[in-house]
Amino acid sequence: MATWKQIVLALAVLAAAAFGWVLFFPGAQDVLSRWGIEWAHASTPKPGADTAKDAENTGRQVTVIAEQVKTATINDRLQAIGSGRAKASVTVNPYSSGRMTEILVEPGAHVEAGQVIARLDSDVEKIALDKAMAARDDAKAKVARFRALRASNAATAVQLSDAELELRNDELTVHDAQVTLDRRSVVSPISGTVGILPISAGNYVTSTSAIATIDDRSSILIDFWVPERFASSVRIGAPLTATAMANPTDIFKGTVSAIDNHIDEKSRTLWVQATIDNPADSLRAGMAFQVTMKFPGDTYPSVSPLAIQWGTDGAYIWTVKDGKATQVPVRIIQRNTNDVLVDAAIASGDMVVTQGVQNVREGSAVRVASNAGSQEPATATGS
Repeated sequence: MATWKQIVLALAVLAAAAFGWVLFFPGAQDVLSRWGIEWAHASTPKPGADTAKDAENTGRQVTVIAEQVKTATINDRLQAIGSGRAKASVTVNPYSSGRMTEILVEPGAHVEAGQVIARLDSDVEKIALDKAMAARDDAKAKVARFRALRASNAATAVQLSDAELELRNDELTVHDAQVTLDRRSVVSPISGTVGILPISAGNYVTSTSAIATIDDRSSILIDFWVPERFASSVRIGAPLTATAMANPTDIFKGTVSAIDNHIDEKSRTLWVQATIDNPADSLRAGMAFQVTMKFPGDTYPSVSPLAIQWGTDGAYIWTVKDGKATQVPVRIIQRNTNDVLVDAAIASGDMVVTQGVQNVREGSAVRVASNAGSQEPATATGS
C-alpha cells in the first residue's frame, strides 16, 4: 500500500477514535471546554440537549423526577461465626505409674471437684504408710519417756531434744507416705461432665496416660474474629446474642469476656471471646455459633442509584433547591440493592434528581414531576 494511503487511513482511524471519545465519554465535553473547544457541544448532540439549551435560553423549566434524600446507618451490626468451647476443660492424668484397679465413673456422669474417679494399685504405698506410722508411734512413746525422766532429772535436755526431733521427722515421713498413697487415687480437679473414658480397669498407666476428659459446661466460651473496623467499638461486657448453627431457633444472650491485644496482620481481624450461659446443658464444646453484636453505627445520606452520575472529577448528583439545579459531588460509601449511601453536602429531605438528568444543567430552572404520574407537575421548593 502506498505511503499516502497509509497516512490517510491512520488519520481516518484517529478521527473516528476522537469522535467516539467525544460522543461516548461522559466528561469529554468538559475537557474540550477547558481546552477552549466549544464546538464539541454542537458536534456531539445528546438526547434532550436541545431541550436543556432552549430552557436555558428561554427560561422555561425542565421537568424531572426527583426523590427526597433519606438517611441510613452502616457498621451498626456485626455477624461472625465462632467456635464454642467449655468454660473449663481438663485432661486428668495419674501422678504416678501403676495398674489401674478400678474406675468409679461412667462417661457422661457429673463429678464434683476432688471426687475420686479412678484408683491405682496401692499395696506398696499402704505398707510404707503403716511402717511410717509405727515409727512415729514409737517416737511418740520415746518422747513421753524422756519427758518423764527429764522431770526427775534422770535424762538430759539434749536427750529430750533429740527424741522430739526424731518424732518430727517420723511425722513428716507419715505425711509423705500418706500423700503418696492418696496420689494412687485419681481425682477430678474441677466440677464437670466426664467424657468417653479411653482406659479401662486393668490397664497399666503412666503419668502421661489420659484417664478422662472433664468439661465444665455451665457456660460456653465462643471464640470469634471481628474485622478491624469494629476493633475500637468492641468492649469487655458488651452484650451480644449467639445461635447454634445446628439449632438456629434458640437464641442465647451473652457478653464479651475477653479481647485480644493486637490485630492479626494476615487476616486483619481481632480475636474476641464471648461467654454465654448453658443452664440446660444443651450446648457442647466445639459447636459452631453465629454471633451478632449491635453498635451505634455511622449515619450517611441515602439516595437512589439512579441519581448517581459520573464525570471527569468522579461521582456527583443533581439537587433541586428553590427551583434551580445544583451539581453536588459525592463520595460513595456503600451500595445496596435499593439505595446508595454517600458522603456529600446534602441533608435529609433534600430533593435529588433521579430521572431527566440528561436535561439538567448547572443553575437551570427545573420542576419536579410527581412520581405517581399525575398530570399536574409540582414545582420544587427549597429544603
